Amino acid sequence: MVKLIMGLKGSGKTKELVGLVCKAVSEGEGDVIVIEKDRKLTYDIPYQARLIDAASYDIGSYEFLKGFISGLHAGNYDITHFFIDNFYKLVNSRDEGEVVAFIQWLAAYAEREKIEFVISMSSDREKCPEAIRQYLI
Repeated sequence: MVKLIMGLKGSGKTKELVGLVCKAVSEGEGDVIVIEKDRKLTYDIPYQARLIDAASYDIGSYEFLKGFISGLHAGNYDITHFFIDNFYKLVNSRDEGEVVAFIQWLAAYAEREKIEFVISMSSDREKCPEAIRQYLI
């Protein structure tokens, strides 16, 4: 399952994401991964969640991010939740076609592997591509 938290800067996306991380950890069904550009959430999320500073890996492209997610899961099949904060700070492109293709790939991956993905994106909800509008929360 893929869920997108979309809104303009200052709209509370990160706060909502942190709440969902806390809920996932408290339910204790499996391992929780949080990916962010910097370690700003260190004191906001429970220590049981694995916080990954993506700046250390210079992700940049959608292909790299796909491999990164796949590699994390290949190393730990107990992962049930991935949370990605500030999505557009991880990738170098806001191209609508690339975003849609990535989200569609992610939805198929999530269904196949039984993983929940929650992504926060700084973007106007009203301008969200129709193809991924179904994932908005």
